[in-house]
Amino acid sequence: MCGICGWLDFQLPLSNNREVIESMTKTLEKRGPDDYGYYIDNNVLFGHRRLIVVDPLGGGQPMIKNVDGHKYVIIYNGELYNTEEIRGVLTKKGYSFSAYSDTEVLLTAYIHWGIKCLDYLNGIFSFAVWDESKRSLLLARDQLGVKPLFYTRKGSSFIFASEIKALLKNPMVKPVLDRDGLTELFALGPATALGSGVLKDIKEVPPAHYMYITEDTIHLKEYWKLEALEFTESLSEATDHVRELLIDAISRQLIGDVPLCTFLSGGIDSSAISAIAAAVYKEQGKTLNTYSIDYQENDKYFKASSFQPTADADFIKLMASYIKSNHHNYIVDNHSLAEALDAAVLARDLPGMADVDSSLYLLCREIRKDYVIALSGECSDEIFGGYPWFRKPELLNADTFPWSLSLSERSSILSSELKSLPLEECARNHYQKTLKEVPHLPGEAPEEYRMREIVYLNIKWFMVNLLNRKDRMSMANSLEVRVPFADKRLVQYAFNLPNSIRFADNMEKGLLRRALQGILPEEILKRKKSPYPKTHNPKYTNIVASRLENIISNSESPILPLIDRNKICEIIKSGGSSYKSPWFGQLMTGPQLIAYLIQLNTWLKTYNIKVEP
Repeated sequence: MCGICGWLDFQLPLSNNREVIESMTKTLEKRGPDDYGYYIDNNVLFGHRRLIVVDPLGGGQPMIKNVDGHKYVIIYNGELYNTEEIRGVLTKKGYSFSAYSDTEVLLTAYIHWGIKCLDYLNGIFSFAVWDESKRSLLLARDQLGVKPLFYTRKGSSFIFASEIKALLKNPMVKPVLDRDGLTELFALGPATALGSGVLKDIKEVPPAHYMYITEDTIHLKEYWKLEALEFTESLSEATDHVRELLIDAISRQLIGDVPLCTFLSGGIDSSAISAIAAAVYKEQGKTLNTYSIDYQENDKYFKASSFQPTADADFIKLMASYIKSNHHNYIVDNHSLAEALDAAVLARDLPGMADVDSSLYLLCREIRKDYVIALSGECSDEIFGGYPWFRKPELLNADTFPWSLSLSERSSILSSELKSLPLEECARNHYQKTLKEVPHLPGEAPEEYRMREIVYLNIKWFMVNLLNRKDRMSMANSLEVRVPFADKRLVQYAFNLPNSIRFADNMEKGLLRRALQGILPEEILKRKKSPYPKTHNPKYTNIVASRLENIISNSESPILPLIDRNKICEIIKSGGSSYKSPWFGQLMTGPQLIAYLIQLNTWLKTYNIKVEP
């Protein structure tokens, strides 16, 4: 993976602004610690940081290719999983390649097909192509939004980057949080609206979209959409189909010229990826390395709940033994977990999922000591129905985002000046707008109609937030994480599953469990869904409570004008228990809410955010 940034201006000369593009590129160093490069022209500047995964010598960027007297320049962050198929097609059409990187294949695909090249790509990517002859810039982001791409417009300038921090290194871009941004932050956070960078005038290219920019026009267009198709397969056929798609997706993502490992939590998703990868490695005479995370004294303090019914440890041991992996269990101590809240904010450029982020940041840092690539199980729950809101009627039928039900309670922590922020209206508008986008078949039964809506909401909202988290926490440690369940073919197929097949055997992710029979042991196949692990240690609660208390006791803390101090004091004294509903999803309760407020203050202070309510 890599980091990209650029600056385009058709009216102003930019070639004397090399130091600006260098400064922007420097902020992306952790995304690409191995190499860097620039393209400097009168009206366009490109910067690139490279994490070498494939073709160390032939994949340098910015990459320039001249064909029939026309010059094309690309900067690219991502990985194509059908590189060789595309290369084969282009070779037959007369193109030649100087090396074996997917970067050259992607650039050549653009040269041949233009924007239509996006129809041929299976992978995770964000990229920019400067077509000198047409004097046009193409920006594009992968179908599910695994790789990020932000932009802003300032006068005649168009500025873009993999991360917000790079945009802020351009002197034209200022960190301003206006009333709309505040509303989004407290109504939707830590999720963000599709296309939003939260800060004023900072946008994000949404998943499955491209931008095409010339001197006269700027087009933002969706190039890939989920389709509602009639499902005609039997349960047996669907079981075989899912197994084939998943094995193919995982196998394609084992490519690379650097060491690779997998995350392993003992749940169905990471266990499936690890088992299939281990089988491939066994055929190659290699042993797979797997990684998990746990927390100091969690064996003592773990509390089972309907959301988190079982701890991971025993299931991890079972799976590691079953696939004969070389397993590494990383134990996080309470102080490190709390201290890493700040690093997680700097990685994400926004307040995130509190210690759910910081723990992942620390695990990725540990993995990166020995590995450059890891495979992870995100996106399975969203497409196969793993979360409680797929099955619990009160969540399934909630007339809002089912992972964020406590908007009135969210308002209760706001200062008197911000009580009027239209949080419920904001969430309702985004929710209803998304529902209008959902494709349906004529005559769908009400329960199938609603399930299609829920799956779509999860893919477009909840999944994207988790992918953002995974990208930022991993790339801040120069670790490339791949997500096989986000394969566009698998997602499109699962979108059309009827309830009777998705929940085969009357179980969450029932079809996936059937597809994995013979690949996973029965104990794993029958394990009830348990989310990403979090700490249950009261010592951690005390640490973050003390830290937040210090923050609100400091009259210069930037969070103070935004919050009801008395309400926050009440939350601190109760260890978060006075705030009854999860702030977001299943995990952000109690100490996680306290940690989220710490992250909010860190973000406002570190980024010197100017608040304009």
